[in-house]
Amino acid sequence: MEMQKFYSNGKLLLTAEYLVLDGAKALAVPTKFGQNLIVKPGKNHEIHWTSFDSDSTVWFQDTITFKEIKNKTTSEKNLAVKNTLIEILHQGYLQNPDFLQTNGYVIETHLTFPRNWGLGTSSTLINNIGQWLKIDAFELLRKSFGGSGYDIACAQTNEPILYWLDNEKANFETVAFDPEFKENIHFVYLNQKQSSKSAISNYMSKQHRVHKIIPAINQITEEVLQCNDGRSFALLMEKHQAIMSNLLETITVKEQLFPDFKGIVKSLGAWGGDFVMAISKENPAEYFKNKGYETVISYEEMILKN
Repeated sequence: MEMQKFYSNGKLLLTAEYLVLDGAKALAVPTKFGQNLIVKPGKNHEIHWTSFDSDSTVWFQDTITFKEIKNKTTSEKNLAVKNTLIEILHQGYLQNPDFLQTNGYVIETHLTFPRNWGLGTSSTLINNIGQWLKIDAFELLRKSFGGSGYDIACAQTNEPILYWLDNEKANFETVAFDPEFKENIHFVYLNQKQSSKSAISNYMSKQHRVHKIIPAINQITEEVLQCNDGRSFALLMEKHQAIMSNLLETITVKEQLFPDFKGIVKSLGAWGGDFVMAISKENPAEYFKNKGYETVISYEEMILKN
């Protein structure tokens, strides 16, 4: 076995956060940041696994035996990352048992973005494992982590996508979204990672109101794709925030953190953490840095385009 190398794109969800789980049409974009997976031959019927953050520090290192993968042996101890990895690899084994018909592996993962940014540490891993084992990454996600799967679609597509679920089946198509007003769009990291799981359980409790809202959000997504001026785009994003704020019974991030910002701030993905999108006439870097938010990335630097 020779060394193999796989790569997957990170992601940002621009519209239909949460509602994408219930069949809404979402606009999602792959990022220029992602994760590599390097697989080399190993021994002793085990995987020696090392995960590197973007600054080359090791954030996880352990040895997982083939037996632990086959039996899905997770440990009680505080080994959340190892247990999650075993669950993913066990599901991979169910989809392709042949991968354990060898002596062992030495595996490295390398993020090209800081792990706490929330651009898809898990989705890029799952898609890389899917490529390596030649299995369906959507099924791998569904049976391990769960989630809508838009992040898997971004991991394997180098252009913006329209993504929706139909009877839990992933559907997506590439779209021509390359806004002329992109110099007015920046992404700001809120200095905290948001747990998708807890955010989703809060959303699930609002389930009874969801189906009335989906058509309005679908309409916004469609209009965004037709949109060719920054002002209309900003107003659509503001409307989207208001609808979601009402549904989630949560004040918007702008009301909470940036009430004096001259422009629009939209939550992306789980509300309350990770990145937000800022839309403004002026470059907003100074404003956010004065508030203690150092990571402000332009659309051009963040978003992958073919």
